[in-house]
Amino acid sequence: MALEPQHGRPLAAKSVLARLKSRAGRRPARPSAAVVAAALLAGLTPVAAGAQPVAAAAPNHRDDPTQYWNNVLLHTFRDARGMDAAPGKLTRAAAMVYAAIYNAESAYQYTYGTMKYQPYLNRPLKYADRPPRRRPDEEERVIDRTAYRIISQLFPGDQAYIDAQFTARTGTSPHSFDIINRLVVDPVVRQINAARSGDGSDNSQVYNGDTTTPGAWRPTGGSCQRASDAVTPNWGMVKPFVLSSGSQFRPATLSAFASYADLLASPAYAGQVEEVRRVGAVNSTDRTVDQTAAAWFWANDLDGTYKPPGQLLELTGIVARRLELDKYQTTRLYALVSLSLADSAIAVWDTKYDTPIKLWRPVTAIQATGGANANWQPLSADRSGAPFTPCFPSWSSGHAGLAGAWAGAMKRFFGRDNISFTAHSEDPHTPVAYRSFTNFSQAAREDALSRLWLGVHYRWDVTDGLAIGENVADYLFANTMLPTRPGHPARR
Repeated sequence: MALEPQHGRPLAAKSVLARLKSRAGRRPARPSAAVVAAALLAGLTPVAAGAQPVAAAAPNHRDDPTQYWNNVLLHTFRDARGMDAAPGKLTRAAAMVYAAIYNAESAYQYTYGTMKYQPYLNRPLKYADRPPRRRPDEEERVIDRTAYRIISQLFPGDQAYIDAQFTARTGTSPHSFDIINRLVVDPVVRQINAARSGDGSDNSQVYNGDTTTPGAWRPTGGSCQRASDAVTPNWGMVKPFVLSSGSQFRPATLSAFASYADLLASPAYAGQVEEVRRVGAVNSTDRTVDQTAAAWFWANDLDGTYKPPGQLLELTGIVARRLELDKYQTTRLYALVSLSLADSAIAVWDTKYDTPIKLWRPVTAIQATGGANANWQPLSADRSGAPFTPCFPSWSSGHAGLAGAWAGAMKRFFGRDNISFTAHSEDPHTPVAYRSFTNFSQAAREDALSRLWLGVHYRWDVTDGLAIGENVADYLFANTMLPTRPGHPARR
């Protein structure tokens, strides 16, 4: 990993980011004006903490249609609040959007005899008995109108914005007549809706588990005051998109402990707690400057950002543009990535809530040791600078699961890992908005470990989360959207 230079100048990253260490003992609530100015002079792109993050530049009509609608979807993610902003909810929405777009594109390819890969759910739709005369804009109309319809359905609160984006791209009203709606959009959206009907995603039952036994998760303060505040406690039971169940790739790590008392008495647990105490504290002297930068870069936990799933969807587009994928390839890549993210979120939430040990967060564990640790706080903070820990059990890590799923899907789509790219962040605390990587696995590992450095996860949370994501991506790539002909290449 390296900080991204601009205009060919090497970055004076050490001198810029060293300011982070100078705040040891103080919560880094917002970069000072001097740090921001230094970052600008060094060629970095800081995001001022406390301010709304700047969205990516608005796409224009010449952009790939799937990329265009990804920007629209990320806007809805930034607007999401509360339970609607939970990782599972957002990944489910993205998977429905990109499965629909891919199936609509597959119908277009099937109609004209050029379909190379099976559609999601393996139900090819030919939207005409005889291929009509193909209009030059037909492929884009298929994608535009499908994307518009399903994003509108999923995010009705953003309808005015979504309407405006459709008109800005096409020059027409989304309500104007287009035969594509009847031939492709209506049946595709019905297909996806039918597949997700009754999937358990609307289960609003609150968490009522044990929050008093030492070792068991309990609220961590701030907006997480009551057990009922626990985020989407039933998500591990949601019907997966491709997996057979949320527990399909459940790690065995915590099953080695018969009880919370057995866990807390183990040397393994003591080592996990001690590591995060040292490297995850707000005033840590063991965490490096670059680890601090990475911790903030991958966070994107707060309202107003595009959240962790959005960061990975944006990164998918960055790579797709760099490698100049065509429209068909782009729809398939987004579908594989988003389905992997969605099923990974379900699998991770299974470990959080549907296993015997619902592990308490590091802040609770460390403060419980008393003495000098009684006031320990993580690096992680909200926009005001107050300590922030996500409101659900620690094991395993959602960030790590999503990162592993993303890297796994990207590696399998492209058939290799060694593709370089520059990632972007919207987190309000990040001292740099861009970081560069030489392969997908490198970025995923850093994303996962960032949760340890932020002080909100143990190492086994991130290790097991990564493994879940990788296993999910492997399974999806082997079981959905396969080549239509044996021996046909499964990637670009």
